[in-house]
Amino acid sequence: MPARAYWQGQIRLALVSIPVEIYAATKSGASVAFKQIHEPTGKPIHYEKIVTGVGPVDTDEIMKGYEVSKGEFVLLEQDEIDAVKLESKKTLELTHFVDAHEIDVLYYEKPYFVVPADDLAEEAFIVLREALRRTKKVGLGQLAMRGREYVVSLKPCGRGMVLETLRYADEVNKAQGYFREIPDQKPDADLLDLAEALIDKKTATFDPDEFHDRYVDALKDLVERKRKAKGRKIVEDKDEGGTKSGGNVVDLMAALKKSMEKSGAAAEKTPPAKKAAPKKAPAKKRA
Repeated sequence: MPARAYWQGQIRLALVSIPVEIYAATKSGASVAFKQIHEPTGKPIHYEKIVTGVGPVDTDEIMKGYEVSKGEFVLLEQDEIDAVKLESKKTLELTHFVDAHEIDVLYYEKPYFVVPADDLAEEAFIVLREALRRTKKVGLGQLAMRGREYVVSLKPCGRGMVLETLRYADEVNKAQGYFREIPDQKPDADLLDLAEALIDKKTATFDPDEFHDRYVDALKDLVERKRKAKGRKIVEDKDEGGTKSGGNVVDLMAALKKSMEKSGAAAEKTPPAKKAAPKKAPAKKRA
């Protein structure tokens, strides 16, 4: 494997144990990093660890402490923390299986690739993967990584599987508090038809390569222009095209129709007028 395993252990399903390795499935994207600079000298700002009334301290004098009451700390050595016994440090036991749609998108946090640790683990790994695929279920369990225990989900992904860390219930805000003021009403049928037609027109296969961070590009361009300007201040013109908050309400029907015309879909999506059915000639009487 080109990368270093993020976690090594075993997946346990009843009496079956499958040695696996977990690798990060994502990486940090492009970004523009800024440092704090002392303007008079042009030198970067550094940070020191200091104690009030003492001043700067050496790193070997620093310990981890948990505040049990105001100003009172319990000090812990790193090896004491590392020695905390938790079975999920080395074993992911699948205790529940649910339909994927039952897990709200708000709970998903970060994905990891899961692969068999060796050739002997491959058969059991493939059996579990295909069983999840055929039943269309997601396995749930708990796993300890990097100083905390996570709820995780496990599901098939191509030839391998993907493990995703999930947030605990107390880490997710209840949606009702934010959505309560939104009126519970049905939209106008004509408006809904236009909105659906616009969505249909713009529907395509998801291709992540079509998107990139335009803000990073703009910042890099600003840095280059600033370098060429030799210190002269550069300020972009403010975009005046946005709609001001509290302004006139936009005619939604007109806006949707204009959007359809812009995308060249108005003629395609407007159903043709129905022609009147020709009147049937009266049936001839039999002799």
